[in-house]
Amino acid sequence: MTNVSNNSQQEATTGDGKPKTAKQLEKEAKKAAKLAKFEEKQAKASEKKQSDGGTQKKPKKVPEKKVITYEIVTPPGEKKDVSVDLPSQYSPKYVEAAWYDWWKKEGFFTPEYGRDLKKENNKGKFIMVIPPPNVTGSLHLGHALTNSVEDAITRWHRMKGRTTLWVPGCDHAGIATQVAVEKKIKLQENITRHDLGREEFIKRVWQWKNEKGDRIYHQLEKMGSSLDWNRVTFTMDEGPRKAVKESFITMHEDGTIYRSNRLVNWSCSLRSAISDIEVEKKELGGRTELPVPGYTDKVEFGVLISFAYLVGNSNERVIVATTRIETMLGDTAVAVHPKDERYKHLAGKTVIHPFTGHKLPLVQDEFVDMEFGTGAVKITPAHDPNDYEVGKRHKLPSPTIFSDDGYILEGFGPFTGMKRFEARKAVLAALKDKGLYIETKDNPMVIPVCSRSKDIIEPMIKPQWYVKCSEMARKAIEAVESGELEIIPEMHKKTWYHWMNEIRDWCISRQLWWGHQIPAYYVTIDGQKTLQEKDEYWVSGHTEEEALQKAATKFGVPVEKISLKQDSDVLDTWFSSALFPFSVFGWPNKTQDMEIFFPNTLLETGHDILFFWVARMVFFSQKLFGKLPFKQVYLHAMVRDAHGRKMSKSLGNVIDPMDVIYGITLEELHKQLDSNTNLDPREIKRAKEGQKQDYPQGIPECGTDALRFALCAYTAQGRDINLDVLRVNGYRNFCNKLWNATKFALLNLGKDFTPYASLTELQEKKSNLTLMDRWMLSQLAYAVRECNTAFEKFNFPQATTALYNLWWYQICDVYLECLKPVMYSDDEEAKERSRNVLYTALDVALTLISPFMPFLSEELFQRLPPRTTTRPLSICVVPYPEPEQFDVFLDEEVDEKVKFGQKVISEVRSAKAKYDIPNKTKVEVTLQCEDANNRATLEALCQDIATLTIAQEVKVATSKPKGAVPTPVTADTIAWMKLQGLVNLSNSQEKIKKRITDAEERLKALTTEMSKPDYEKVPEEVRTKNEKKKQDLNAELEQSQDAIKKLEAMETE
Repeated sequence: MTNVSNNSQQEATTGDGKPKTAKQLEKEAKKAAKLAKFEEKQAKASEKKQSDGGTQKKPKKVPEKKVITYEIVTPPGEKKDVSVDLPSQYSPKYVEAAWYDWWKKEGFFTPEYGRDLKKENNKGKFIMVIPPPNVTGSLHLGHALTNSVEDAITRWHRMKGRTTLWVPGCDHAGIATQVAVEKKIKLQENITRHDLGREEFIKRVWQWKNEKGDRIYHQLEKMGSSLDWNRVTFTMDEGPRKAVKESFITMHEDGTIYRSNRLVNWSCSLRSAISDIEVEKKELGGRTELPVPGYTDKVEFGVLISFAYLVGNSNERVIVATTRIETMLGDTAVAVHPKDERYKHLAGKTVIHPFTGHKLPLVQDEFVDMEFGTGAVKITPAHDPNDYEVGKRHKLPSPTIFSDDGYILEGFGPFTGMKRFEARKAVLAALKDKGLYIETKDNPMVIPVCSRSKDIIEPMIKPQWYVKCSEMARKAIEAVESGELEIIPEMHKKTWYHWMNEIRDWCISRQLWWGHQIPAYYVTIDGQKTLQEKDEYWVSGHTEEEALQKAATKFGVPVEKISLKQDSDVLDTWFSSALFPFSVFGWPNKTQDMEIFFPNTLLETGHDILFFWVARMVFFSQKLFGKLPFKQVYLHAMVRDAHGRKMSKSLGNVIDPMDVIYGITLEELHKQLDSNTNLDPREIKRAKEGQKQDYPQGIPECGTDALRFALCAYTAQGRDINLDVLRVNGYRNFCNKLWNATKFALLNLGKDFTPYASLTELQEKKSNLTLMDRWMLSQLAYAVRECNTAFEKFNFPQATTALYNLWWYQICDVYLECLKPVMYSDDEEAKERSRNVLYTALDVALTLISPFMPFLSEELFQRLPPRTTTRPLSICVVPYPEPEQFDVFLDEEVDEKVKFGQKVISEVRSAKAKYDIPNKTKVEVTLQCEDANNRATLEALCQDIATLTIAQEVKVATSKPKGAVPTPVTADTIAWMKLQGLVNLSNSQEKIKKRITDAEERLKALTTEMSKPDYEKVPEEVRTKNEKKKQDLNAELEQSQDAIKKLEAMETE
């Protein structure tokens, strides 16, 4: 491993950065030894003094490790001071300070930077909008993944020289924001929005948005997201408001948007319809009591109650069953299957409702399952989706029994005015009193819960606005089938086709106050009376004046005879989100941005909103413009916790990325849970236990770069991400590796180093470079290919793996180590060539990793001397390395030679372990090789092999050395390692024999365990691990026994 600590760097060089001579190093070593002896004497004397005094010295407190921060005063937007030396150790707080404000001020993230937008860019353009996060929230790890991936893509395109724009924004989040503000005023003032009135409440929401709404933008900046903040868009800004009105009016007037009385998901606590995506499905195994907003006691669910309807003019009865007994108040029929022989004699009969006295027809319908229960089903068209369809087929009445806030309406006798779940108990008791109750039994079922209010969803018939989707869905299918729209990964095409083929018209009405109020007006004409709302009396307009003129024209009456009333509902939040790819550019106004940046290039988001957002953007863009909003859709996986569980606040596994970046204690994590008023105390307790189990020491400070790199490294296409947050800390260690390697390299380059002006100059000197220099350049060329291919294919783990290998193994573990003898030599020409290769390696490797690690790469890039005076100001806008530039350095022959050398190194290291020789002990190695070419390779690599195996000497010879043990490398190559005089042979044998005994005991125990009769019941994962352990132990025994034989053979020499 490369030792590049600060101390070792200082010891290995003089004050001017030049390598110290062997004599200088020896002198300093003697001095250090004397100092250590002196300190030891002082410590003993101090101990004696304490002992003589009869008092025990208190142990010293270990001082906390000081976090290095950037303390130089730098006004926001000014460039960070890089004239000072790099700190001794990597610190995210130091590295990530000041850069973002400078990037913003310089305009690196704008498409205008360095070019005239009116002129064609022959390298093309890249346009993407952010999936707008809710204004109510803060980032979670799902957002962090989205932004890590999107920013890496954006930065890569920008560095490729394309006109690049990534548009930021925030969603007004109708329900979530209204609920948040309602809770706030209830808590602080003990009033409701109804007490305030609509106008004043909306003012409060804007006030809250202006106070809290920027939080998520600051978090995006902390993530390093290279967004163009000049174009930031909030979905309730004036521009999106115009876009919403224009699109609604256009589609209303051509019949795409229409009004209808239909069944919707209704939240009684919100008094609003909600979208399918806001409905959580809660699975119950049977009888379960759940808390419901507005009720003191928990409510029983998960049971099936059977009761009887009496048949009119008969002594017979029909037994039906329901999970929602209170809805029987709205029953308008009982349905049976037309082929059910049990009920054929009742054809045309009616049953009597026990509380209203209404006669309910017995209808025949094939939707009834004859095998389930009694084969008879109660029909409540106004409160059940299936019953609603039956009601339509048989033209049944559909009386609504609940008010908007969940109370029983007038007309239901003693139940009127009761809350719906209080009526549940009352109806059951009344049925028992009438002798109509049959039984209650457990019933596994799924309960629909409002994700915002945690209320139980009630299906309700309401007049709402709908968007016709079938024709738009057909065109969306055609776009994917033809390849005009590419969905990546392809596995999501199946979901796309499923949604499109099963499409239903989209309910866009929401009974909220916060949001885009629907620009539709109901027309009333003087002298005309209508008992019921008529769809044709609705007109839409940008303003009330415009709607008035349209109404006058439509009905042929003077405006004076018309009065209008705007619909009080607002549009579903997804409506304005569906316009986002073009509303951000000023549509419906004709703007330069709209002309240049629409359609977009790519839409990147999570696969969970493929239908709710992606499809609707495609719908509206094709409908309004006749073209797609983007060419490609890349869908990343969902982030789950280390155990594969969905992120949930009640499990305590929802992690704020800021806590990973800055670090957080377990106690602070617990405090975050305590401050969450939406969680039940029992859920908080469970969540704390989860946090204690997963983060017993809290979460260490990892930094932004490590988090971004980790998330992209995890993103294998098509798979959910089981993210162990503590593994992100491993990538912080990787950042530390880059830091120390660059510090070490800069010391060896020296302050006066000037690199070759171009890669061509290095290419011209290629024949004079060492084998390891040429290998390093070849590895760079390979990494350049891998990274570009990975970005083109959205295969981010391919890029992160190539970069990890390049930095950790190729640059740090191999190349920097092999450079040390060169830097300590007197060959100035060789030093100059190797320094240029080293510089190129750093320059290219930092540029390659920059899209993933923007802060660290910028910090280190700014310390590198420029090749030319025209080098770009920031690594953000440095050209990304192209394969065409570096392919000239690809050298398979050199790669194979070094691979052969690395095989030798690996075998010698293994042999050291095998013979129990400490890694740092210097050994003598002799290499025997029959093949002339391989022998020549080994001769060229002797010094490098010696460096990387910590060998005193490595030589190539034809004869076997005395006192050495052989280690086969290949069929014609043997590495002899001299042990005689280096180790005590009998002591080594004893140690190895103990190792053999220990391995045999462990193997015996494992074999016994695996031989048990019930071993097949052991989980497959455990059995696989045990099999691997068994193989490893057998291999260890084989190696150790072989070592004993060879040591015994040496004793007889």
